[in-house]
Amino acid sequence: MTTSDSLAIRVQHVSKQFRLGARLNKYPTLRESLASGAARLARRLAPSGDTDPDEAARLLRALDDVSFDVRAGETLGIIGSNGAGKSTLLKVLAQVTEPTTGRVELRGRLGSLLEVGTGFHQELTGRENIFLNGAILGMRHSEILRRFDEIVAFSEVERFIDTPVKFYSSGMYLRLAFAVAAHLEPEILLVDEVLAVGDAAFQQKCMGKMSDVARHGRTILFVSHNLIAMEGLCDRVIWMRAGRLVEDGPARAVVASYLRSVATTQTERQWTDPATAPGNEHARMHAVRVRPEHGKAGDAISVETPFVIEFEYWRADASARLVPTLHLYNQQGATVFNVGPVQQSAWRERPDGPTFIRDVCHVPGSLLNDGLHRVSFALIEKQEVVFWLDDAVTFDVLDDVERRGSWYGKWEGAVRPRLDWHTETIIESGS
Repeated sequence: MTTSDSLAIRVQHVSKQFRLGARLNKYPTLRESLASGAARLARRLAPSGDTDPDEAARLLRALDDVSFDVRAGETLGIIGSNGAGKSTLLKVLAQVTEPTTGRVELRGRLGSLLEVGTGFHQELTGRENIFLNGAILGMRHSEILRRFDEIVAFSEVERFIDTPVKFYSSGMYLRLAFAVAAHLEPEILLVDEVLAVGDAAFQQKCMGKMSDVARHGRTILFVSHNLIAMEGLCDRVIWMRAGRLVEDGPARAVVASYLRSVATTQTERQWTDPATAPGNEHARMHAVRVRPEHGKAGDAISVETPFVIEFEYWRADASARLVPTLHLYNQQGATVFNVGPVQQSAWRERPDGPTFIRDVCHVPGSLLNDGLHRVSFALIEKQEVVFWLDDAVTFDVLDDVERRGSWYGKWEGAVRPRLDWHTETIIESGS
């Protein structure tokens, strides 16, 4: 157990239960009060052991007996599928909502970014909201003034800082909200998936800022579906499922467990009827498969194995010049490559008109890293996507013991190519 002196957060047996369909109304009508009172009286008068199945069905346990500690200065990631309870947990920690049972201890000033512009007042300007948020965090006016220029510069909304935030776009709102939360020096920072709202450059900027905050010894709780960012930023990760804590440990190990739990391989798919096959007026799919170059779908593929990805489809549009492309993603969701056959003479010389086509992409061995991979297929005409088949096939690339040598750790990178090296010993004259 973590010593109490080093604790920033302690969560003890926290559960949160919601009643589905309940109205969140602080001032109910007389009719609602009478109906609610009658329902409570009926439950008290019911024989012991009797349960109302309809009432039980209306109860949702968003958190179920969750316990963990977070050390001061630790960066903790929280992962899980939608509905796992991640955001509810952060709202309990931020005291937006109270737990049904259990308790939470926080030691330090808390800053949170749970939704775009959390804590902002719509009628106030950006400038006024910076001071309002600082005051809510318990900061002195002089402290806020000292960080003010840095906050505005980071948010990139200088021109609009004296405009009411109700006129901000969602991107501007997010930039200022994150800048305030990260720069007003809370001891504990809670960040939900809202970073996905920003553009790629701003997301990268936010990740850099959170890394900087972590290096200065502050505690961060980070919820995200971006597992690459999770592994890069977090020391430790907890995995939640259906309101329960499934696993708690080093970031890479927990992310790998989570990915294994959701991974399914499907190395071949076929559709025999063009009328019901995926597609549109341009083309209809017949089959897609991945297999070793000298094998069949379902045979093992290792980091050394050359393999092919095949797409078969009916081209229905006689006038369309469709360019097939495939997108390969690794298990972290990063794009490994995006390729098409436009440089191949056989593709350039294909006949026009309705026809049945098989496109085959040859992938050499000693290229990919081990792990789960996904393939998506697209048909493009004049730089516009006219058909897209997401997750057309999924397959696992197995590790190769001989390639590893004496290295037993995780081999980094989206690819793991075998490259030629040349080594020579150079002895300087006179030495």
